[in-house]
Amino acid sequence: MNKLRNRLIWALMPVIVVVLLALGLLLGYWLNDRYTELLSERIEQEATLAAHMITEVGFPTAADAGEVARELGEVLSARVRLFTADDDVIADSWEGEQPPLEAEMRYGVSSIYEGEQRVGYVQVGVLSSSLSALNQAGWWAIGGSFFFAIVIMTMLIIKITRQMVQPIEYATKAAIRLAEGDYKIRTYEVGNHELGLLGRSINVLAYNLQQLSRRHQAQQEQMATLIDHMGSALLFMDVRGDIVMLNQTAEHVFDVRSSDWLGQPYHKVVDSESLVQFIQSIYSNEEKSREQIEWTKHFYTRTYDVYGAPVLTKSARLRGVTIVLHDVTEQKKLEQVRKDFVANVSHELKTPVTSIKGFAETLLDGALQEAQLAEQFTEIIWKESDRLQTLIADLLELSHIEHAHFALKLTPVVLADIVDEVKTLLLAKAEEKDIHLSVVTDGDTTIEADPQRVKQILLNLTSNAIAYTQPGGQVTMTIQEKEDHVLLQVADTGIGIAAENLARVFERFYRVDRDRSRHSGGTGLGLAIVKHLAEAHQAKIAVESMLGKGSTFTVTFLKKHR
Repeated sequence: MNKLRNRLIWALMPVIVVVLLALGLLLGYWLNDRYTELLSERIEQEATLAAHMITEVGFPTAADAGEVARELGEVLSARVRLFTADDDVIADSWEGEQPPLEAEMRYGVSSIYEGEQRVGYVQVGVLSSSLSALNQAGWWAIGGSFFFAIVIMTMLIIKITRQMVQPIEYATKAAIRLAEGDYKIRTYEVGNHELGLLGRSINVLAYNLQQLSRRHQAQQEQMATLIDHMGSALLFMDVRGDIVMLNQTAEHVFDVRSSDWLGQPYHKVVDSESLVQFIQSIYSNEEKSREQIEWTKHFYTRTYDVYGAPVLTKSARLRGVTIVLHDVTEQKKLEQVRKDFVANVSHELKTPVTSIKGFAETLLDGALQEAQLAEQFTEIIWKESDRLQTLIADLLELSHIEHAHFALKLTPVVLADIVDEVKTLLLAKAEEKDIHLSVVTDGDTTIEADPQRVKQILLNLTSNAIAYTQPGGQVTMTIQEKEDHVLLQVADTGIGIAAENLARVFERFYRVDRDRSRHSGGTGLGLAIVKHLAEAHQAKIAVESMLGKGSTFTVTFLKKHR
C-alpha cells in the first residue's frame, strides 16, 4: 500500500508544482509590470507637481534654478532637472554628484507655462534600482509563498492519500486473508463514502464466508464422524485405482493403518483375490454390483456383503469407485444356527413320534391281543410321549427365558438350602446308579437371586452329572463364599468332555454322547437353559473337563446385583 500511496503522491506533486510555479511566474511578471506602471505614474505625477510648483513661483533664472532644483529634489526624493524651452539644462539637483547611467534612470517630464507660452520643462527621475529592489522583494515573497504552499500541499496530499489509501490497504489485507481461508478477518469501516462501503461489503462477505465455512466444516466433521464410525468398512479409490480414503472400520477389517494404504493401488495392498476381482469388475463395467465374499485371515474365515459403485461426473466420466464391506459373519452363523435348530428339533421330534406311531400301528395290527406285548408296547409309547412332552416343555422354557420381557423375581436366597433341596430330589436317582452324591459348604452363601431359577440351574447341572457318571462314581456340589460373590460348583467323575467340544457344550441340542443322552432321556437343551439363566443373574458360567476323568461346572453368582 505504501507503493500506491507513493505513486499517488508522485503523480500529484509534479502537477501541483507546475501549477504553483506557473501561478508564481504569472504573478511575478504581473507584479513587475504593475510596479513599473505605478512607478511611471508616480514619476509623471511628481513631474507635474514640480511643474505646478515652479509655475506658482515663476520660472527661475539661471542663477536661482539650481537652488529650486535641489529643493524640489529633496521634497520629491528624486533627481530634478530644469530645461529651457530650447532643451538646455539650466539646473540639476544632483549637480556635483556622480550621475548614474541613463539606462539606470526612469524619468517623468512636465512642461512649464507662463500664460500660454511654454517657457521650459522639468524632468523628474528616479533610479530603476528601486524598482529592481521592489521587484526582487516581490520575487522573494512569491518564492517563499511557493515553498510554503508546496510544504502545505505535500502535507495535505499525504494526509488525503493516507485517508484514501488506508481503507484500501485494510481492505486489501482482508481480501488476501480471505483468499488464504481466514474468514475471521475484518477490515475497518471508515465513513459512509465509497471506501466505507467497500469495507462494509468486505466485512459482510467475510461474515458470510465464515458462516458457510462453519457449516461446511460442521458437515465435513459430521460426515467424517459418520464415515469413521459406521459399522461397515468403506474404501474409495480414484480413477487410477489409488486408495484415497478408508474409514476406521476398514482399518480394523484389513488390520492396517490408513497411512499405509493411502495413495497405494488397491491391487497391491488388498490381500483378498476375490475382493480385488470384484473391484476390477466395477472399474471395467462402471456399474453397481453386490456380492458376498468369504475372506480367511489369521486362520479365521469371515463373510462380507460387498457393495461396489462407480463414482461418475455429470458428463458420465469415471472419477473413482466406492466399496462398502459389511460383515455378515454373525448373521451367517445365526442363519446356520437357525437351520441347525430346525433340523435338530425336527430330528428330536421325529424320533419319539416315529416310535409312538410304529408301536401304535403294531398294536392295531394285532399285538393288542397279546397281553405281554400290549403292555410292553404301551410302556414304550408312554416313555416316548413323556420324552416328547419334556422336549416341548424345554423348548417353551428356553423360548421364555430368551424373551426380551423375561424377568427374575429377585430375593435374598441361601444357596446352601437350595443345594440341600436338590440333593434330596436327586438322591434316589444317584443311589439307583450307585453314585455318591455329596455337598460341601464354605461360608455365608446368601445371594440376591430368583430361588426357582437357581434351583433349575442346579437341577440341570446335577442331573447331567449323574447321567454322565458311571456307577460307583461321585458327584459333588460345592458352595464357597468369596469377597463379593459365591461360587457354585458341580463336579463329577464321569466320562468327561473332549477339549475340542468344550466350546459347544452350551449350544442347543449339542450332546457329547448322543446315545447316552437319549438313553437317559435328555433333550440337549439343559445346558443352554442353564447358560441363559446364569446370564440373567449376571453370573458367569465355566466348565473344566478331562476326557475319562470327569467335569466341573462353575457358576459365579454376585452377592448383590449391579
